[in-house]
Amino acid sequence: MKLADTCVWIEAFKDSSTGKTYQAMLARPGDILVPAVVQFELRRWALRELGEVEADRIVVALQSARVVPIDESIALHAADLAEVHKLHALDAMIYATALAHAAELVTCDAHFKGLPHVLYEPKKA
Repeated sequence: MKLADTCVWIEAFKDSSTGKTYQAMLARPGDILVPAVVQFELRRWALRELGEVEADRIVVALQSARVVPIDESIALHAADLAEVHKLHALDAMIYATALAHAAELVTCDAHFKGLPHVLYEPKKA
């Protein structure tokens, strides 16, 4: 199971060279976890960058993946992870969700570089 970080989805929706490397993985939405906070971040980005119609389309596209709520256990673990790894709140919740579901976090966000159970690839120039 994979959990695609927000940056992976954004790069894919932008059809960037980095995003193209994730197309095959994202084409199998049943194998992808989407934490609720990723939905939040993507909708916020899409509203700002693409407008409401595209934001709605993106939300619908994400619903074919396994949307995962943030429960108390994940939230509390995220607080610990944020402290230990110096992660921002939403990044810590995304990482805690991946760990809670034994999923590999796939990201191009350098904040996650070197963490266990993370597949980090930097953005292509």
